[in-house]
Amino acid sequence: MTVQQTLAFVVIALMMAAFLWGKLRYDIVAMCSLLVAVLVGIVPYNKAFNGFSDEIVIIVGSALVVSAGVARTGLMEAAVQRFFPSLTSVRAQLVVLVVVVTVLSAFVKNIGALAIMMPIAFQFARKSNVSPSVFLMPMAFGALLGGLMTQIGTSPNIVVSRVREEMVGQSFSMFDFTPVGATLAAVGILYLVLFYWLVPVRTREDLSADEAIEIRNYVSEAIVPDGASAIGKTVVEIMKAADKGARITSIVRGERRITPLPDSIVVEGDVLILEGDPKALDAIVSTSKLVLSKDRIPSEGQSSAETEAIEAVITDTSPLIGLSAAEMSLFHRYDVNLLAVSRQGERIQDRLGEIRFQLGDVIVLQGKDNLLPNLVRELGCLPLAKRTILLGSVRRGLVPLFILLIAIGTTAFGLLPVSIAFFAAAVAMVLFKAIPIRDLYSAIDGPILVMLAALIPVSDALRTTGGTDVIAHLLTAYAHQLPSYAALGVILLAAMAVTPFLNNAATVLVMAPIASSFAVGLGYRPEAFLMAVAIGAGCDFLTPIGHQCNTLVMGPGGYRFSDYPRLGFPLSLIVALTAVPTLMWVWPLR
Repeated sequence: MTVQQTLAFVVIALMMAAFLWGKLRYDIVAMCSLLVAVLVGIVPYNKAFNGFSDEIVIIVGSALVVSAGVARTGLMEAAVQRFFPSLTSVRAQLVVLVVVVTVLSAFVKNIGALAIMMPIAFQFARKSNVSPSVFLMPMAFGALLGGLMTQIGTSPNIVVSRVREEMVGQSFSMFDFTPVGATLAAVGILYLVLFYWLVPVRTREDLSADEAIEIRNYVSEAIVPDGASAIGKTVVEIMKAADKGARITSIVRGERRITPLPDSIVVEGDVLILEGDPKALDAIVSTSKLVLSKDRIPSEGQSSAETEAIEAVITDTSPLIGLSAAEMSLFHRYDVNLLAVSRQGERIQDRLGEIRFQLGDVIVLQGKDNLLPNLVRELGCLPLAKRTILLGSVRRGLVPLFILLIAIGTTAFGLLPVSIAFFAAAVAMVLFKAIPIRDLYSAIDGPILVMLAALIPVSDALRTTGGTDVIAHLLTAYAHQLPSYAALGVILLAAMAVTPFLNNAATVLVMAPIASSFAVGLGYRPEAFLMAVAIGAGCDFLTPIGHQCNTLVMGPGGYRFSDYPRLGFPLSLIVALTAVPTLMWVWPLR
């Protein structure tokens, strides 16, 4: 080996050790690795920041925005409530999530399938009171397994089909991958469902304000308008959407107050007095298509992207003390809506507009985002740490879902590259106001994108220095001495090992010619070996950097680098042990 090749292997080995050590955050490790690679000369100065323009960074960042836009619609909460109203077992929820994302990934890009299902995973996590980390990594691995089942499921399958056509004059067809891929997917799903507990339960290291601030007794009220899905339903049916996070404390019908018994029927025009945490209140309002109040609709020209909800505490100098929202005429004087009130140690029974404010009350106000800070100061209130309050926000219904499906469709039919399709989808989410501009950059996980951008040139150094050629020569020399099944296994495991340091398509381009010539040299047909390369390149279960699906769940799941091999290493062995005999049966070597 040359000095440059040795340095490339050393830098990558040290980087992997630092990741597994876990004392420094992953983006810091990646940036330090890039600096070291530049200093020792294996990454040229003019290519040090090429990773920031790489399409993988664009795909992951765009997918995070698209997923956030879909999550804000409330459609996922409605879907869970409609199709899985009583599904509370974590294992049963995991089965649904992994099976659906695996099947979807066979026909659409796996990162698109994962983006569709991630909001449902968060909803299941809230429903079962568990960390989303329980679901996200098994889902990402399921997405990788699903991609093995068809030609269009993942990039390695497409590339290896092209390589076969160049070598033997005939490409693999759409479903040539299905017998082996479906077998591996079935075995993998079984493993993930039974052994998901191998991954430690994680929470995000950067605790969000939503998680840090815990106020569970907000009081709000909502009207049942014409056409609301709540009409004719019982109180119990309406409250299912809140999953025990909120309750209806009273029903106002005309001039009468009605005690909300479980079997009480809600009719048009009822005013429901609600109590609970903001997410649960929002779930009730959005799922039942309620209206917070006839006066609490954003004024003309005030779009959802310009509307913000803010939480504030009433101080001893506030002019609100002793008065109600109706007496203050908050909406008419300040163009601001009172959405909810919380009072420590006391259950509020009054209607929202009649509540007399007290020192220490926490209120939720909605108004124009450029006016709210000054207004809160004028009202003598202290704003709490900013967090996302969806209660009272304007939803865009099916628009975000249509945007996602169009992006997936254009990639499935080869009309656009994945990077362009998802970047366009992310821009469309903003243009159609599915996600407010103020929330756009918080949806993009900065540390993950920095890690990816820094690692791309470091990983590519293995190829540019000729390190991959060294691996190929050693592999060829060693595998010639092995029996057929072992030689096939070595090719598959080598592709798995190389994938984290190249992208999966590049792995196929590097490994496929080696595998084909190796097979021909031993007198074997090349199909099984080419399939083994595609499987190995599509199955990086050991790192968060080998495939964008793994990267996509790292931040939301709060995972560490060392978490991936805990669940992924046994799965890699299972895939290898299952794939080799299945390949030899479906694609005979002679």
